Amino acid sequence: MNLLSSGVSVLADAHEHVAGHVHHFGMGLWLLLLSYIVSVIGSVVGLACTRRSADALVERDRLRWLAMAALAIGGVAIWLMHFIAMLGFSVPGSVVRYDLGWTFFSAILSIVATFIGLVVAGRTVDVKRLVAGGIIMGLAVNLMHYTGMWAVKMQGEIHYDKLLVGASIAIAVVAATVALWFTLVLEKLILRIAAGFVMGVAVVGMHFTGMAAVSVSLDQTAPVPAGLEVFSFLFPVFVIGLLALAIPITAVMMAPDRGTVALEAEADQLAAESARARQGGVLVAPVGVQQGG
Repeated sequence: MNLLSSGVSVLADAHEHVAGHVHHFGMGLWLLLLSYIVSVIGSVVGLACTRRSADALVERDRLRWLAMAALAIGGVAIWLMHFIAMLGFSVPGSVVRYDLGWTFFSAILSIVATFIGLVVAGRTVDVKRLVAGGIIMGLAVNLMHYTGMWAVKMQGEIHYDKLLVGASIAIAVVAATVALWFTLVLEKLILRIAAGFVMGVAVVGMHFTGMAAVSVSLDQTAPVPAGLEVFSFLFPVFVIGLLALAIPITAVMMAPDRGTVALEAEADQLAAESARARQGGVLVAPVGVQQGG
């Protein structure tokens, strides 16, 4: 009798917990293109700010540029791209909801981790710092992704293929390191834009490799999870994200180029030397004017 009861219990569990099918492009492949475009735009703006930070004469200005870069890369290129791509995520047989707290925590984590990676990478090419910055930025992409996935609630459980998870980490780290190297060494705008496309590949490639690692087991007895539908918070976040890009874009457009910065620095130095000379009672002749013998 006990054996029969155990067999019935096993059959009941097997009926209640079934393997689910995961759809990643439930709204069409156009989401792949849109998520890539958003990631590239955020990456190009962020990497432009990173380049400007290398020309900053004051550390405070450098950190301000890097903060804007982290907002563009971590907040838009990584986080916003993730949830745009998640518009196509669905699990037939289960309602999918998102925990708002984990969702916004993933945004903060992405921005902060990206900022740390950019600071570590430094102003000039140093292999150790560059690799360390690339690893941190690559891991920032992954941390955001899997923290964002922790916000996903459904009538069942999410499982991951460890091999594909490892592949997603490798893709993000390598591509982020290459993009940082491009930013530090490439002077021409068109080449820095190319670096943004590489960074976009890193983010989108990591995302969909990580999503390929996902499998689900549905629990048909589980209640409908609490939380928000992705549409209910993504549209206002999308608008806020694009508006946030206006700050670094405006800063990049209004910032003087490297030549102007150098001339201003030289002029300030000459003015300071002239002031010190006057205080010492020495007359400094204007540039190009010779004193009579």
